[in-house]
Amino acid sequence: MFDEIEFDKIKRLPKYIFSAINEIKYDMRVKGIDVIDFSMGNPDGPTPKHIIDKLCESAKKPKNQGYSVSKGIYKLRLACADWYKRRFDIDLDPNLEVCVGMGSKEVFVHLVQAITNFGDNAIVPSPCYPIHHYAFNINGANVLTFPLEYNANYEVDEDAFFTHLEHALKENFPKAKFVVVNFPHNPTTVVAYKSFYERLVALAKKERFYIISDIAYAELCFGDFKTVSIFEVPGAKDVAVETYTLSKTYNMAGWRIGFVVGNKKIIEAVQKIKGWIDYGIYTPLQVAATVALNGDQSCVEEIKQKYEKRMHVMIECFKRAGWELEMPKASMFIWAKIPDKVAHLGSLEFCKLVLQEANIAFSPGIGFGPAGEGYVRIALIENEKRIRHAAKNLKAFLKKF
Repeated sequence: MFDEIEFDKIKRLPKYIFSAINEIKYDMRVKGIDVIDFSMGNPDGPTPKHIIDKLCESAKKPKNQGYSVSKGIYKLRLACADWYKRRFDIDLDPNLEVCVGMGSKEVFVHLVQAITNFGDNAIVPSPCYPIHHYAFNINGANVLTFPLEYNANYEVDEDAFFTHLEHALKENFPKAKFVVVNFPHNPTTVVAYKSFYERLVALAKKERFYIISDIAYAELCFGDFKTVSIFEVPGAKDVAVETYTLSKTYNMAGWRIGFVVGNKKIIEAVQKIKGWIDYGIYTPLQVAATVALNGDQSCVEEIKQKYEKRMHVMIECFKRAGWELEMPKASMFIWAKIPDKVAHLGSLEFCKLVLQEANIAFSPGIGFGPAGEGYVRIALIENEKRIRHAAKNLKAFLKKF
């Protein structure tokens, strides 16, 4: 042991709050206790058959068993560009404006690694998906935060957002180079409209910062809501990149396929750093991902309908159990304010107690940043029968208070 040798990068990372819940879950399962798990956004359904069939076919070909291409094979990059054209009517150059990676989380980390310098400032509203914050810390940059405000319909409060953002840009030195946005939002499910991105792009051009937009849940929309891409705003490519993943849309979480598109300077930087770091994703996975993006999209609608049905069942059942939940416009989550009678516990202690006494696992809001306290994130990854079982357990649990 060399105590004088410090790992400063690791020391910048806080204790992973979710590990407290994960450890309790593990111990319970070792003891044979059935945990109804709503804590992780891990799709429970199978990957559509036509995608798996393509993987199996491609894996049998010797030419696909060697090293791949770090930025993604051309046909997959082209499929990513074609998906943006069909979905948002946006033209992308598959060579210069698209880079594929091992899921949007890995893409985000490599992106930040490529473009940040030690001591840079980035702005990330809170609460947030943890890697949106800590990717910058891992790479020696600093994060400025402000609370993400939204209305009763889980729509971003644009005026509040830009008041906070302009203040953060003005009052901090060095001036922030990057602003992260994520709509539909993880964990809150909050959504944004084109008017928001128009204001954001205009401000980025005025104040000279880059925007990193994450639309991982773009296809999981309910009712009349449709996710907007930042690139629907003319000139957005000058100041922005956007990340996406196949994990949720096609039940491909374990496949680890995501991509980033947009500003050529940033995409070139990501492609370059990936060229030094990795040899690319296993080619048959990329071939199958191409089929996912280009093939029959009826599976996407089926997956979306499954989450929407579960959402309605949960809201109805939990209401009868004594917990009022609000209906999101998008994502695979419900962002739930802790019931008043247990609010004094705080999100982490509430999650520990409901897990130990009711066998239900949620993600504590505090794990997504200080602004998440008082809430829990509920992932719609259990079937309707299990949701009803959870509601029964929850009702008995809440009666104790």
